[in-house]
Order: sequence, then structure tokens, then C-alpha cells
Amino acid sequence: MQIYTTWIFYAVLNDLCADVAIALQQPLEQISVEMVFRSLYFFNRAQLQNSKLQLIPWLVEHHRSMGLVKAVRRRHRDNAQRFLDIWAPALT
Repeated sequence: MQIYTTWIFYAVLNDLCADVAIALQQPLEQISVEMVFRSLYFFNRAQLQNSKLQLIPWLVEHHRSMGLVKAVRRRHRDNAQRFLDIWAPALT
């Protein structure tokens, strides 16, 4: 039973991350699943003060302070450039 509960929770969390990615117009892999999970606590605290808050708009508004979008590191840019150097002729 606990395994099913974990699967359901993870599926809901991934769906929430997909909604955040769409709202922020970012690729899904740029959204930190861990930080979305951690921000649920802060949303809960904010919702106790204002019951009319909606989750996705609140996450979009506070995405910088919550760290929802992963930083693009230099090695990621280098890997992307290397990928384009290798595969650009095949993609055109």
C-alpha cells in the first residue's frame, strides 16, 4: 500500500511541476521537483492567512524566492554547445 501511495504522490508532484513549467514557460527539466515540493509548506502557511490563494499563480509569483527554476550552469551551456557542434549538421 505504501508503494502505491508513493507512486501517486510522485505522479501528482510531477504533474504540478509540469503545470509550473507551462506557467513559467520553461522546459520541464529546468523545474526543480525538490524545490516545488519544499514550496508547498510555504504555500500552506500563506494560504492559512489568505484562503483565496491559488497554488500555481502563487508559485509563479514566488518562483525566484523559492528557487523553482534551476540555474543554467557553465557546464550545461558547454554541453549544449558541444551537442550542437556535433549534431547540427544532422538536424538541418
